[in-house]
Amino acid sequence: MGASQSGSEKSIHEFRVKDYKAKDVDLSVYKGKVLLVVNVASKCGLTDSNYTQLTELYNKYKDRGFEILAFPCNQFLKQEPGSSEQAQEFACTRYKAEYPIFHKVRVNGPDAAPVYKFLKAHKSGFLGSRIKWNFTKFLVDKEGTVLARYGPTTAPLTIEADIQKALGDK
Repeated sequence: MGASQSGSEKSIHEFRVKDYKAKDVDLSVYKGKVLLVVNVASKCGLTDSNYTQLTELYNKYKDRGFEILAFPCNQFLKQEPGSSEQAQEFACTRYKAEYPIFHKVRVNGPDAAPVYKFLKAHKSGFLGSRIKWNFTKFLVDKEGTVLARYGPTTAPLTIEADIQKALGDK
């Protein structure tokens, strides 16, 4: 489900993940784009505000080299109980998400997806490297380097200036 798990990866572009239909996606296709990687859930109290604002950010910056990579996760009070396909359908139908919704992953523990092990190793949060809840966000630059990590209660629109800076606007 990814490149090696040796921890030697220097870029998110070195990983392969699964899309919502379980097909391989090589993250090198995102080279040259600023990424916001988010663990999402459909039944969380933060769902509505996060999906609404993520879609707003995506629509505003998608033509300038910005991409959101959403990874459904059921590790927090089982708030993403359905299949990967159901998670994708929920985001695309209810919130008009046009950005990719990937296969469900684990973000913590020994079975955490390698891409999440990479993200956490490069930016720890308030509770150390562990992801504490749904909608933790990682901002990644065009070269695949993790720039910043934002907690679940950080509204996506409040990081717009950081996205603009990563895109080269400021």
